[in-house]
Amino acid sequence: MLKKLTFKKFKVAVITFFTVFIMAGLVHANDLERFKGLAGDLRIAGGTAHIPAVKEAAKRVMTFNPDIRITIAGGGSGAGIKQAGEGLIHIGNSGRKASDGEISTYGLTLYRWAIDGVAVVVNPSNTVKSLTKGQVVDIFAGKITNWKDLGGKAGQINLYTRDESSGTREVFWKKAIDKGEIALSANFVVSNGAMKTAIANDPNAIGYMSAGFVDKSLTAVELDGVKPDDESIKNGKYTVSRGLYSNTRGEAKGLAKLFIEYLLSEEGQTIVKENGFISVK
Repeated sequence: MLKKLTFKKFKVAVITFFTVFIMAGLVHANDLERFKGLAGDLRIAGGTAHIPAVKEAAKRVMTFNPDIRITIAGGGSGAGIKQAGEGLIHIGNSGRKASDGEISTYGLTLYRWAIDGVAVVVNPSNTVKSLTKGQVVDIFAGKITNWKDLGGKAGQINLYTRDESSGTREVFWKKAIDKGEIALSANFVVSNGAMKTAIANDPNAIGYMSAGFVDKSLTAVELDGVKPDDESIKNGKYTVSRGLYSNTRGEAKGLAKLFIEYLLSEEGQTIVKENGFISVK
């Protein structure tokens, strides 16, 4: 039986609701307040895994303050590190940690604001849903060339990979195939988005990409019985993982500093999670 809500109780409930609502709004408003009264350009480029989260963060900043203009480009982790180091951009994103040599050469400062996995992916029509690490090594080396040898339907395995400037490739190469060979027959794609499109449109395809990009248009296979989901990446059971970094020449300053602080703020980390990555906090 429903109880009547007295006017006094109703009034308290309404006040409580609006207090919570306003306080929740203030949290996000405060995260963007750092950009109040500022103007200028911020140039960001590099790793493609970062782009959805960075674009969303940039959109919110520019909506809050239209006097700030943020441009975002891809190019891969290597390009992001190099361009930031040479002062061509303000922030260079990378899906791998910059090497000691890169840090020394360019005087880089690294900021990690998300955790991601690199998933081995196939077309959703493929009946092969699980592979061992040894099988993945042999597939990308060109030693296993037909899906029937893996328990699937007969058909040539079509390999897809990234170029050597890609942080996604480097993590996959080091952690998934133990720095093994990638067959010369592999098809090259330029970004995580391009990898998704290629795999989704090729029934015999296999590739790898940021776990944050995986959706229903493809299948992330289990690797040695472990799915590349948030929980297994976070607890370390899925070992093909990496941090997502923003790199600056020297300590971040100006709009670059504020933007990285925003990515690490409560609202920024919510954007990280909404885009399929794992918060660093």
